[in-house]
Amino acid sequence: MDTKILEQHFTQHFGSCEGGAVYMAPGRVNLIGEHTDYNGGFVFPGAVQQGIMAVVRPNGSGQVRLWAMDLQKGCTFDIDNAEGPKETHFRYVYGVVREMLEKGVMVKGFDAVYAGDVPLGAGMSSSAALESCFAYALNDLFAGGLDRMTMARVGQATEHKYVGTMCGIMDQFISMHGREGSLVRLDCRSGEFEYFPWHPKGYRLVLVNSCVKHELVGSPYNDRRRSCERVAQLAGVETLRDCTWEMLDGLTSQISGEDYLRARYVLGEYDRVMAVCDALQRDDYETVGQQMYLTHEGLSKDYEVSCEEIDFLVEVARSCGVTGSRIMGGGFGGCTINLVKDECHDQFVAEVQRSYKERFGVECKIIPVVIGEGARKLKVEN
Repeated sequence: MDTKILEQHFTQHFGSCEGGAVYMAPGRVNLIGEHTDYNGGFVFPGAVQQGIMAVVRPNGSGQVRLWAMDLQKGCTFDIDNAEGPKETHFRYVYGVVREMLEKGVMVKGFDAVYAGDVPLGAGMSSSAALESCFAYALNDLFAGGLDRMTMARVGQATEHKYVGTMCGIMDQFISMHGREGSLVRLDCRSGEFEYFPWHPKGYRLVLVNSCVKHELVGSPYNDRRRSCERVAQLAGVETLRDCTWEMLDGLTSQISGEDYLRARYVLGEYDRVMAVCDALQRDDYETVGQQMYLTHEGLSKDYEVSCEEIDFLVEVARSCGVTGSRIMGGGFGGCTINLVKDECHDQFVAEVQRSYKERFGVECKIIPVVIGEGARKLKVEN
C-alpha cells in the first residue's frame, strides 16, 4: 500500500493531514491451532506484510468521519451515539471507539481514510487488522496508555458486542504482537506467549485463495463454538483445554455424535500444536507438514468447516509433493496454507492454478507469505 495515495484521498475528503499520522496493522496466517482459541487452547500465528493502513487525524469535534477507500463509501457518527452505524464494515470502527472509551481512553472526534490489501474472505483476518489499526491509532493520538494485549481485547470485544462474531483472541493478538521472522505460540487461556524463529531454509509459506467467500457472522462458526461449550460443561471443565481423552470417551452416551466429533477435533489439535512446537525446535519441517495435513483432515471430517473447493486444493497440494497443506481461518471457504519446498514451488503453483480452473471454472489466487511486524505508526505528518 502507498501512503501517498491514502494522504491524497484524505486531503480530498477532509483537508490537510496536518496533526494526524499514518498507522498500519497486519492480517495474519496461522500455521496450526485452528478453532482452539475460544476453547482455551494454543494457536501458532504470525503477522503478515499485508494489512490495513489508515490516515487518522483528530478533528476537534464530537464526530467521527470515515472514508473507506476500498469500498468507496463514507460514514459519519457521533462519539456519544449509543446505536452507531448499521453497516457491518463501519461497525468495526464504531465498536473500537466505544470500547476504547470504556477503557478510559478520552477519544474525541477524528477523521480517517483507510484501505487494505488483506484479501477479504480469505481467512487472513482483515477485520482484526481493521480493529487493531484503529485501536493502535486512537491509543496513540489520544494518549490512552493501553498495552498491546488490552488493545487486542478491544478488537475482540468489538467483534462480540458490535458485530456478533464470538471469536477468540488470536487474530487481534497477532495483529498487535507480530514480529518479523517469528511465529508466536499463544496460550489463549492465560495470555502467555512465546516467539519461535521462523526461517525455514528451503521452504516457503504460500496461501492459495479458493475465492470462495465465507460469512462468519450468525453462521455455523457460532454453532461449532456452542458444541464445544456443551461438551465442556458436561465434562465439568471451563473449556475443552482441560478435557482429557478419557473424559471425552466417558461422555459418549450423553452427547450427540456431532458434538463428540467437534470435541475430538479440538483435543487432537492441542496435541498437534505441541507436536509442531517440538518439531520446530529440531528444524523438522517434514513433521510440521504432516501435522498440517492431519489438522486439515480433522477440520474437514470432524469439525466440518471445509468445503469441496478447499478439500480439492489440499489434495492437489498432496499430489504435488507439498510438505503440508490445510484450510486456514474460520472455514467455509477462504485459503489453504501450504508449506512448500522451493524445488516444487513452481510446479505446484502451475498445477493448482490449472486444475482448479478446470474443475471449478474460476481462478484461484496465489498469495506469497512473508512474516512481518504488528500494529505500528508508519509516519507522522508535519
